Amino acid sequence: MLNEMKAKAKDFPLKEARAMVKDLMKANQAIYWFDFLLSITIGATAFAVTVVSETFSAVGIISYLIATFALYRAVIFIHEIVHFKKGTMGAFKLAWNVGCGFLVMVPMFMYQGVHLDHHKRDIYGTKLDGEYLPFGAQNPWKNVWYVISSIFLPALIALRYIILTPLGWIIPPLGRLLWSRASSLTIDMDYRRPAATERDGKFWRLQEIFAFLYGWSAIALWYYGLLPGKFFAVWYAVMFLVLFMNSIRTLGAHAYRNPGEETMSVAEQFLDSVDVPGSFLSALWAPVGLRFHATHHLFPNMPYHSLGTAYKRLKNNLPHSELYLEATRPSLFHAMKTLWHDAATRQAK
Repeated sequence: MLNEMKAKAKDFPLKEARAMVKDLMKANQAIYWFDFLLSITIGATAFAVTVVSETFSAVGIISYLIATFALYRAVIFIHEIVHFKKGTMGAFKLAWNVGCGFLVMVPMFMYQGVHLDHHKRDIYGTKLDGEYLPFGAQNPWKNVWYVISSIFLPALIALRYIILTPLGWIIPPLGRLLWSRASSLTIDMDYRRPAATERDGKFWRLQEIFAFLYGWSAIALWYYGLLPGKFFAVWYAVMFLVLFMNSIRTLGAHAYRNPGEETMSVAEQFLDSVDVPGSFLSALWAPVGLRFHATHHLFPNMPYHSLGTAYKRLKNNLPHSELYLEATRPSLFHAMKTLWHDAATRQAK
């Protein structure tokens, strides 16, 4: 399957595709601010309603779901942030960290630098790519375990910043271990983050400190009776569902055909990725443009609000558009079914 895809990629009209969308590369800051602030406001309000409402009541359940989807959308803006041109949107980055990143204990530095490797031709799909595993080439039941493991992640995130972070400050070997093994938003549990450089940002240590302070501030407010204990249960439940949905979205983001040995061109990355344009539901499980993940791999710096327009334009006007549409799936279910079939077929050989 991988060799067949590589052969098709040679015919992909990449030059024509870039020419068709060159006018869509500028970000509209007003859209970013409005979307993020609306998402975080709805999410925080629904979160508060969930905390104060009766547990398992209709109001509590509905507010929990609203909080989860809204905060999920707010969190996913981290993907856009790491693609911002260096030196731009500084105020937005700060607002995201303060209003969202520290709250969910996923500060910006955990994705900065790491994600850009995922787009490099000499890293994408290889064993150096922390955001890629051979889901389409391994035992499909491992994919199920990957999704189920989401239940443990909120506890590990809290442990990392509330307990281990201060210990890492006074025990240098532990601090280096935390940077290498517990400071990256990746899906490969064996991923080792390289030593910090300028690409990881100048203020990653400060972000780590604020995530620590947010966690202990919540504990202090609970201790002094200003915050109900239910807050922590709701935080865990919301974070679990956010991470659970994101793990399913991740499985639907690529075909994952590369077992890890071969590098892949931009066109090959595209054909190994997935677009699920869908409808309103697609925007819920793959927010902020991620339902156009294959198109994003063609144009990593294109703002999320332009991806839908780019998809339609390329679908209707690109020469050999049938090759472009090979990365499209009609639904998440179809993408997951295809991934399972590919993995099972590969294992049967």
